[in-house]
Amino acid sequence: MSDENQENGTRNGDVPEIELIIKASTIDGRRKGACLFCQEYFMDLYLLAELKTISLKVTTVDMQKPPPDFRTNFEATHPPILIDNGLAILENDKIERHIMKSVPGGYNLFVQDKEVATLIENLYSKLKLMLVKKDENKNNALLAHLRKINDHLAARGTRFLTGDTMCCFDCELMPRLQHIRVAGKYFVDFEIPKHLTALWRYMYHMYQLDAFTQSCPADQDIINHYKLQQAKGDIKMLKMKKHEELETPTFTTSIPIDLNDH
Repeated sequence: MSDENQENGTRNGDVPEIELIIKASTIDGRRKGACLFCQEYFMDLYLLAELKTISLKVTTVDMQKPPPDFRTNFEATHPPILIDNGLAILENDKIERHIMKSVPGGYNLFVQDKEVATLIENLYSKLKLMLVKKDENKNNALLAHLRKINDHLAARGTRFLTGDTMCCFDCELMPRLQHIRVAGKYFVDFEIPKHLTALWRYMYHMYQLDAFTQSCPADQDIINHYKLQQAKGDIKMLKMKKHEELETPTFTTSIPIDLNDH
């Protein structure tokens, strides 16, 4: 396992240490991989570590070559895995529930808002359909969904989905927006339209957040995540090109519009 020593918060008797095991890059096996759930829970816990209710330790695991101690402890389980005081939580819904009910401060992140929950539901499935089908109808379905999110943000006039402070829904949406932006552009030349200014303003705030930038995978890892999905069963395509391993990681965080004009 690769311990990136990404710690935030304090280490004293009053603050519990939470360890989050996440998938490593499928390119170099060390840096952060492009697992959406890993980033979502990383962001949840990072926000709590910033408030100093916990101390956070993040460990990356190369699932193509998992180390013996990982196999011994977790067998074939894939990250994310949360470890709290020796207790390992292995399933996504259980991790979410544990953060909400058992991690100090976690209940503050999990606000109740059915409108927002419905608003961001199935966004990721529309991206996957667009990447597989590669036709205009799928592009339009994703675009219509993004427009609804844009309209919601414009109507509320807040920095984040439910107000001016982040919640669990933001930690879910933000990684998905980055995948849409990076993978959509690479595979089907899809771009989030500039006229969705409320959405771009939201993404501007997203790129200012340490919780997002510290947890965000490189563009190359997001792209390779979908290359591997598309190449399942094709051994030739699964072989990593040497230049990809040597490439300097890049992170798309630019805003293509001047927000002062809108």
